[in-house]
Amino acid sequence: LTMRSVIDEAYRAPDRSASAVTQAMARGALMGARGNSGVILSQIWRGLAQSLADKESFTGSDLADALLQGSTMAYKGLSHPVEGTILTVIKDVAAAAQAQVASGSSDLISVMEAMVTAANESVANTPSLLPVLREAGVVDAGGQGLYTILEGAFHYLKGEVEQIQL
Repeated sequence: LTMRSVIDEAYRAPDRSASAVTQAMARGALMGARGNSGVILSQIWRGLAQSLADKESFTGSDLADALLQGSTMAYKGLSHPVEGTILTVIKDVAAAAQAQVASGSSDLISVMEAMVTAANESVANTPSLLPVLREAGVVDAGGQGLYTILEGAFHYLKGEVEQIQL
């Protein structure tokens, strides 16, 4: 539900610049946030939007910096952050993006690929960080949702778009 609000608002952005679209997405996430993970996701989008302010477009390096800002914003938005949640996943994703850029391979595709790989590994690790998840035999749903968002964006960026009939 949070991402539905994000996408709806993105379509209403005044132009297609990175700045305008991410500002709209952050606004949509805030207004449509549902549950703890939705609120955290809204903080992630807020950090991304702040980092990409005044940018027409962005590079892999810009994205890595924006993710770091999004992760920082999400952690600061909580009085008691808990590891093993969407917070850990965004932190790991941001670190992977930063490492990819530092390796000298900072094109958007390679940065996104590193992000998706890190998100997948981080989600799989959430039960080892949070006993309630381990006891239930599940991964963090918010972290899994973030992974799904990133994976979908990665496939879209590569032109791997499946047409869905509604």
